[in-house]
Amino acid sequence: MEFIVRKGLENDVDGILCLIKELAHYEKSPEEVTITADQLRKDGFGERRLFEFVVAESGGQIVGMAFYYFRYSTWKGKFLYLEDFVVSEGARGRGIGSKLFEYVMGVCLLKSCVGMSWQVLDWNQPALHFYQKYGAKLDVEWVNGRLLRQEIETLISR
Repeated sequence: MEFIVRKGLENDVDGILCLIKELAHYEKSPEEVTITADQLRKDGFGERRLFEFVVAESGGQIVGMAFYYFRYSTWKGKFLYLEDFVVSEGARGRGIGSKLFEYVMGVCLLKSCVGMSWQVLDWNQPALHFYQKYGAKLDVEWVNGRLLRQEIETLISR
């Protein structure tokens, strides 16, 4: 399978939304995806760009993507945060994931980041193995926290 890796464009949004849904299905949470293509377009290509992405394309189809943004560590400085990274099931095992990941590592260096970070589910053995082959440090010490908008509204209105 021949493919190219390139910076994501606004007209790729429908393709990346399909991959986001495919990833959610793989992670056993398809009902959690509430984002729309319109919201992705607004947030990714609007007045204040909140994220960037790269895609792997084969035969005019989006077969992989890496979705990232920049965050700031008070201890270290600017980091690239890899939010989602997925290769379509039918395109796996062809080196697409490696090329996407290496492209994002290049962005990290180009944007003068001190490093990059991401999350991976502890049961996702193929992903864990992928990151380990790059020598990535996988930290099990930190616990993730979050509050969703509805929860925040409830807490604030008390």
